[in-house]
Amino acid sequence: MTDKTPLNRASADLERETLLMHASGRPGKIEVVPTKPLTTQRDLSLAYSPGVAFPCLHIARDPSLAYDYTAKGNLVAVISNGTAVLGLGDLGALAGKPVMEGKAVLFKRFADIDAIDLEVDTRDIDEFVNSVRFLGPSFGGINLEDIKAPECFVIESRLRELMDIPVFHDDQHGTAIIATAGLLNALELTGRRIEDTKVVVNGAGAAAIACVELIKASGIRHEHVTLCDTKGVIYQGRENGMNQWKSAHAVPTKARTLAEALEGADVFMGLSVKGAVTQAMVATMAERPIIFAMANPDPEITPEEVHAVRSDAIVATGRSDYPNQINNVLGFPYIFRGALDVRASTINDQMKVAAAKAIAQLAREDVPDEVDRAYQGRRLRYGSEYIIPVPFDPRLIAAIPPAVAQAAMDSGVARKPIVDLAAYKAELAARLDPTAASLQAIGDKVKAHPRRVVFAEGEEEKSIRAALAFKAAGYGTPILIGREEQIKETMAAQGLPGAEGLEIVNARVSDRREHYTEVLYKRLQRKGALHRDAARLVNQERNVWGALMVEQGDADAMVTGLTRAYWQAFDEVKRVIDPAAGQVLFGLNMLVARGRTVFMADTTVHEAPTAEDLADIAQQSAAKVRQLGYEPRVAMLSFSTFGNPDSHPTGRVRQAVRILEARGVDFEVDGEMAADVALDPDLLRHYPFCRLSGPANVLVMPSLHSANIAWKLMQKLGGGTVIGPILVGLDKPIQITAMDATVNDMVNMAVLAAYDSIES
Repeated sequence: MTDKTPLNRASADLERETLLMHASGRPGKIEVVPTKPLTTQRDLSLAYSPGVAFPCLHIARDPSLAYDYTAKGNLVAVISNGTAVLGLGDLGALAGKPVMEGKAVLFKRFADIDAIDLEVDTRDIDEFVNSVRFLGPSFGGINLEDIKAPECFVIESRLRELMDIPVFHDDQHGTAIIATAGLLNALELTGRRIEDTKVVVNGAGAAAIACVELIKASGIRHEHVTLCDTKGVIYQGRENGMNQWKSAHAVPTKARTLAEALEGADVFMGLSVKGAVTQAMVATMAERPIIFAMANPDPEITPEEVHAVRSDAIVATGRSDYPNQINNVLGFPYIFRGALDVRASTINDQMKVAAAKAIAQLAREDVPDEVDRAYQGRRLRYGSEYIIPVPFDPRLIAAIPPAVAQAAMDSGVARKPIVDLAAYKAELAARLDPTAASLQAIGDKVKAHPRRVVFAEGEEEKSIRAALAFKAAGYGTPILIGREEQIKETMAAQGLPGAEGLEIVNARVSDRREHYTEVLYKRLQRKGALHRDAARLVNQERNVWGALMVEQGDADAMVTGLTRAYWQAFDEVKRVIDPAAGQVLFGLNMLVARGRTVFMADTTVHEAPTAEDLADIAQQSAAKVRQLGYEPRVAMLSFSTFGNPDSHPTGRVRQAVRILEARGVDFEVDGEMAADVALDPDLLRHYPFCRLSGPANVLVMPSLHSANIAWKLMQKLGGGTVIGPILVGLDKPIQITAMDATVNDMVNMAVLAAYDSIES
């Protein structure tokens, strides 16, 4: 193979891009960022000398206070000696550092855990153990990484005995936990009972031994697991190439080779080398075999090779370019998150099994659109090619740590039990999904007062999935507008269960059709509509029908927008429902980024609002923001800040502020001001007369052009999350999503509409 082959070119490209990424800007992948302001002398005196003496004295009296006054409780050490770096072998401590930095980044990205990499330059077990054991005061947990077997077994075992914080060798247990999760689902899909399942494991290194131990802890019987190494089956009485860890899993069997062991086996789990399994071996396995070929970078046998001889097989590998990737990132960040949050003294088998079961359960649930998009639009649905969640599923953090924490509490290793697990789950979701915290209280109220919500585009797959998610979350009864047979066909094609929990309304056969026609005709007859026009709208326009359901009290709220441009859907809704008395209609967007929530209006309706319009928008925005749980601080935005520069176009904004002053509003408001001044407390200090007590959280834009452009830029480039536009001012609760809305977007808007129906 020459250097010009596509494979070598691809490898060279990858090498070049990887080295460029690691070397560009600040070298490496991590940095230390302070969590407290350190801009003044007083800040420094509190953070360091002399003020820092006080937390030191308190911790000396009560060591547990280190978790309150330092970062210990959220800090993990990633430690390696580089003797088994990825699939590259013994590269040494320094060469392993890029991997350890990468592991630290994954801790932060997926579980908001701060991690420091430490490379220990020794291959001596005693030296390594002594280097790590004295680091206990610094860290909340120890993640051992890339240490070769069998030394890794001894090192982990000794450190667990010596230290009172979790010590976890991820190469062993991470793979075992994810593989066990996948196995549980594969067994369920193939109709097998775990206690009757026969498993063959090829490879007897750290990960393989850990897999064997965990699947046994999960219910696989000892005598049903056959372990193989390079010399064949590990059977009782074998002496060649044995050690204490292999001997623990020896079984009485006549099989002496991997091929013999696989005859009639239900499951193969490989952590060995490329090509270790042949198609002939697979052909001898039981019906619907389960094959986890996890050797890296190339599996023991490829999925294509398996399916050529066994179309009924479920296959998993360690590679991201095949379905069912056994990926450790699904485990270690969340396992440590749960362990740290209960201050566990160790990570035991109960916690590992709980993690595996939580991962397995998550794969059985409907997958959010955001996850599908992250995987090039591949439809991820529970089945033979989706038995394990994918790494970028945002639900992992709220699913796995609570299970781990509960297991720690149940097994007696938690030193700080969690009293309210529901609140803990909400807190976890908020760590990485900032919208979760903003919507939690709203969702809780809707759950306490379930609502009937219309999903107007009921035949659309996204609408169906959003309705199912709305129902499953306990928000109320979703009503899909559409043809029942079409909806059920779509559900069947996508493997979506739960049709019995949906209410389906077809306008053409509904006994409310004539009544709705008369209601609409009475409303539109003096606006140029004939009776047949009203009948056509009722029969054919689902937004009109859904709005009539809400207007007539047959439903509490409605969400739409997937199949119409926003303005068209808005016009159809307005045919049925007017603005509330004394209210103006406008769009309010909720922007969540960098731990801040800001509302922006008007993003959808008023192209060139008058001063009176701006005042009304500000007042209604403040009321809506209060309803959503925030105390409003309203900035009336312009390119000018308090007359600098002075310009005629800013006159409307100034006049709006005077109108609000005259009304005696009960919220903070000021302007005109530029956006940076409104949001930056340091800039605000230049205007001591400003009536805002802090940075604004409600931004009233001077025109539709600036508002619409700003929120769409924020949505696409800002790195934050945008909810909305929330339609404000209608007499009935109806929300319109963007056409590219995700299922999660639709559920959020449906919840907001339901919440409006409670508050109105």
